[in-house]
Amino acid sequence: MHLPDLQPKLHGSFEEYAKSKTTSINHFHEKLLLLKDRLNTDSAKKIAEERHQFMEEFLDRFYAEWEVKLN
Repeated sequence: MHLPDLQPKLHGSFEEYAKSKTTSINHFHEKLLLLKDRLNTDSAKKIAEERHQFMEEFLDRFYAEWEVKLN
């Protein structure tokens, strides 16, 4: 799910992404958090903004819990 030493990487193509070794948490940074800026309609942008905020809150909580477990 998460390997702190494995940093997210922005891939140049889907093929490159599909071949990469990554984690679930990196998937947020490599793909999911990029989606809101790629939408076109006003309603899609509104929905995406809410979901983007939700994902950022999830990641903040995940990292906070991860740090507690490591210490």
